[in-house]
Amino acid sequence: MQRVASGEEAAVAELYDRFGALVFQSARQVLNSRAEADDAVQEVFVRLWKTADRFDSERARLVTWVMLICRRHLIDRLRRRSARPDMGVGEGPALDQSPAEGTRESLEDEERRRIRGCIAELPELQREVIERAYLQGFTLREVARQLDSPLGTVKSALSRGLARLRDRLADSDLPGATGPDRSAS
Repeated sequence: MQRVASGEEAAVAELYDRFGALVFQSARQVLNSRAEADDAVQEVFVRLWKTADRFDSERARLVTWVMLICRRHLIDRLRRRSARPDMGVGEGPALDQSPAEGTRESLEDEERRRIRGCIAELPELQREVIERAYLQGFTLREVARQLDSPLGTVKSALSRGLARLRDRLADSDLPGATGPDRSAS
């Protein structure tokens, strides 16, 4: 990170090679489209570059810091989106879209419906925590306050809920639901 802070391009490339896929996977889980996730990844790495001098290896591991920056960016993005919702959402493919893009978007809509269906099947606390943290963009501290629950309980519910969600999505033959770790086993 010192090399990134000093503006060394090779260091930024190494940072991207090391964490780009992880940041993209996180962005893709939260955002509506691949294009949005691609934009978010670029914006996260710009933030990492601009704040590289703030990284302290004695306070956190690099992966933890990268994912903290990523999570904060995604939350900011979701909050901006909820403040200015897209007016054209749900009106079908845009006029300048190719038929393939419209098909891809309809598949993404189907994927979102299936994910929301799997979330709806989770136990109430797990569902509430996932919806508030990932879909509404609240921090876990904010979720704990909203639900009047200890932070540790909220963190555990999130962890268990995401594990259950991952298992249900893998069982539902959703493309890409198994992820890289499951395909190796």
